[in-house]
Amino acid sequence: MRNEGEIKVEGNVYTEERTVIETASPFRYGGFWMRFWAYLLDLLVVASLNRLLVYPLFRLSDLSLEEKTLFSPIAVVTTVVFYTYFVIMTKYFQQTVGKMVFGLKVIDVNGRSLTWLTVLFREVIGKFISKFILFIGFLLVAFSKKKQGLHDQIADTTVVHE
Repeated sequence: MRNEGEIKVEGNVYTEERTVIETASPFRYGGFWMRFWAYLLDLLVVASLNRLLVYPLFRLSDLSLEEKTLFSPIAVVTTVVFYTYFVIMTKYFQQTVGKMVFGLKVIDVNGRSLTWLTVLFREVIGKFISKFILFIGFLLVAFSKKKQGLHDQIADTTVVHE
């Protein structure tokens, strides 16, 4: 709180007192490194899901595990598992396992609950664009006021500490 003026009585001269209350954000935003470590943990979770579920199913079905092309069956299925994990966890829990461990959660900047469209824009379209431009979209987290990456800005979301 700071005072812009004081009440002074000096003869017949009065000055006006105005108090300005500077409001801080009610949130503590998740910074680049916290989000980075949470993402690495999520990559371990997704890799584990693929190794425990997808690969054994492919072996049982006698399907190839070789990723010779971008659209090989194993590449498509593991990509679907990757995006499904992030979309489902963010929609239902507002956080992935990595974010849970580091005490972070995804919120809408306008205070609304996360809709399917918001989550899909953030987790699929926004992150694809952020990766496509040499991961610069993720580096924006380190420099923006609300610690938003490009994918957050696209979906009007941010990541905060719980």
